[in-house]
Amino acid sequence: MSETELLLAALFFIVAALYSSVGHAGASGYLASMALLGFAPEQMRPTALALNLLVGGIGLFRFWRGGHVRWRNVLPFVLASAPVAFFAAQIKLPRETYSLLLGMILLVAAFGVFRSASRAEATDTLDVGRRVPWAIGLLVGAVIGLLSGLTGTGGAIFLTPLLLFAHWMPTREASGTSVAFVWINSLTGLAGLLHATGTLPQALPLWLGVVALGALLGTQLGLQWLPVRKLRYALVVVLLIAAGKLLFT
Repeated sequence: MSETELLLAALFFIVAALYSSVGHAGASGYLASMALLGFAPEQMRPTALALNLLVGGIGLFRFWRGGHVRWRNVLPFVLASAPVAFFAAQIKLPRETYSLLLGMILLVAAFGVFRSASRAEATDTLDVGRRVPWAIGLLVGAVIGLLSGLTGTGGAIFLTPLLLFAHWMPTREASGTSVAFVWINSLTGLAGLLHATGTLPQALPLWLGVVALGALLGTQLGLQWLPVRKLRYALVVVLLIAAGKLLFT
């Protein structure tokens, strides 16, 4: 095991713990870590999505057991995003244009979530029990599925802020919805990517074990230990990391 692979394991643990606390699986963080350490480009997206599957699966199970996943609100996003993510993962585009655009979107989203954090408890009380409109949910799901497939992420970095801005659900339910969405998107995205091209590194089993431990810690933070206001601040950090990855790597 090389020093680079061990360093990546440590970075992946931190990413998995932080991202899973807000219902994400960490693909953008894994991609940023691999890019910083000069990882082979053809292995970056499939590796990130493979780690996403495990972290997202742990998060989905724990948020569902905690009562924060309503499948009625998950379905419109997933039904549209899954097939789009499968085909979008096979498309190769110049990185600079969409990275700049998506990075700026995430910076704006981070600013909005930061501003709303102080009112999180009050807005969560008002948002309990709301339903996602099917037509809008399908449209949003298709757009995020496209972005997910193109960028090699699960899509939660785009979905969670939108759920909070639209007041479709409270913070922890937004995390549960996002982790269900990201798990299914990662599965279809990885299938599409491996169907077209891409290989998985030999160090993957080690990294899977590391991110599993990170996900167990992170989901405990998100479900039990962090208040809603601090969960939103954690989401701001995640969005800034994702934006930095898109803009500077």
